[in-house]
Amino acid sequence: MAELQQLTSMEQWEQALQGTSSKPMLVFKHSTSCPISAGAHDELMNYIKDAADSPVDYSLVRVIEERPISNEIAERLGVKHASPQAILVKDGQAVWDTSHWHITYAFLSEKIGNPSQS
Repeated sequence: MAELQQLTSMEQWEQALQGTSSKPMLVFKHSTSCPISAGAHDELMNYIKDAADSPVDYSLVRVIEERPISNEIAERLGVKHASPQAILVKDGQAVWDTSHWHITYAFLSEKIGNPSQS
């Protein structure tokens, strides 16, 4: 199972962003009060559970609890905020992003790789 890092400070975000120069990172922006976000979170967690040697790192930001970090991610990456939202970051830049019902196990498998082949 791959690991999901929860970002709770600007320092963690900066460190995670710098790490994308050696390994891409999927940032998941999660609203803890939204049922759509809860569904997307379940899809992501099922995907991560099956991903052994993942080609990317995974980070989670709770958009209500860590609003300053969520806002900084949107500003730094130039990606309009949405929640739930998945953003793939490589070399400090957003490669792609998607939101809401598009965040599924199948979508993540297509974009990142089939976890059963990890």
